[in-house]
Amino acid sequence: MTAPLTPSASASPETAPSPAGKEAVRGGALDFLRFLASLLIVVYHYGAESPMRIERFAQVFSRGFLATDFFLMLSGYVLGRAYGGSVLKGHISTPRFWVRRAARVWPGHLAVLAMLAVLVLILNSFGTDAHKPSRFAWDQLPTQALLIHAWGFPSDGWNLPSWSLSALIVCYALFPLFWRTASKVRHVWLLPLFGLALLAAFEVLAELVFHHALADLQFQFGVVRALPLFILGVCLARAVDMRWPSEGAARALLWGGVALLVVTQPLDRYALPDEWMFDAPSLLAIAMIVLGAGRLPVKRPQAWIEEGAKLSFALFITHIFVGVIYWSAIHKLIDTVPIGIGWQWLMWLAGFPLAYAAAWLFHTYIDQPIQDRLQPLLRK
Repeated sequence: MTAPLTPSASASPETAPSPAGKEAVRGGALDFLRFLASLLIVVYHYGAESPMRIERFAQVFSRGFLATDFFLMLSGYVLGRAYGGSVLKGHISTPRFWVRRAARVWPGHLAVLAMLAVLVLILNSFGTDAHKPSRFAWDQLPTQALLIHAWGFPSDGWNLPSWSLSALIVCYALFPLFWRTASKVRHVWLLPLFGLALLAAFEVLAELVFHHALADLQFQFGVVRALPLFILGVCLARAVDMRWPSEGAARALLWGGVALLVVTQPLDRYALPDEWMFDAPSLLAIAMIVLGAGRLPVKRPQAWIEEGAKLSFALFITHIFVGVIYWSAIHKLIDTVPIGIGWQWLMWLAGFPLAYAAAWLFHTYIDQPIQDRLQPLLRK
């Protein structure tokens, strides 16, 4: 799977200008999709703990990587809409932009990583191991703390979704360059075509160099996976910035993308001659949805959608920590006491409200207070 939340763009405090030049309204289609994608990522990661592999019920439950792709693309789109004008006008320098974006994701990441390290130490002191102890190798902790573990360093443990944050740090550093380049394109329809062509080129690169589809790359090569998706998001943001497409065409793109995504999901990705035969239409559908939803104004904002979207970053980086505690306890209980399959399913379902409750606590009492103190200092 697993950003960006990014996942990280999902927690961005900035709001992008709307196509009409006014401040964007939260609680619309993109926020809803952000909330839905964060839920799919949790389902994907928690699915391995269910009494039965949940992808047997529907293939979509094995598609957490598409939610990650959505977050990576959305990160480029949101930053383009929020910062594009400032970059072109020279109101924010490249180093300052990078520092501000790194400061948005790094403190929360370090807090969760520290919590995981303390948890593993406590469990070890009681003579027991964390659930799946092989995932908590101490020699991988420094690279994760530095957020460089998607730059070619081995990374298959600790807080798994954080590889996308590591990859996005590189994307943030290059964003001003990407935006200035996209802004030189005069024929707006070329922007999404260029983004899609670049994504296809990276797919070929992944097959030739790593012998895997782009979505199947090891986490340590996350930068290779994130860059084309982020750039595609930037291209879509620049297209919307240029008032393209029309609202009618945007509506058609949005619902056409939804239809294409729904049609492709029942397919067995690994039964096809090549994984790209599934990935290509799915990513095209996601791009259509981002472009269409981003271009349309939010006419009926919903507060619950906005709040869900605001929690998506916290959910993204905390659900593994919650899972280590909860699933360690649940599996020990099941190994000790005979529990029927129905109760096992109920205990599995209980993991999701617990994950959201923990995300709310983390957002409210840790992440947001840190940002409230940090961001004003950085703006000065």
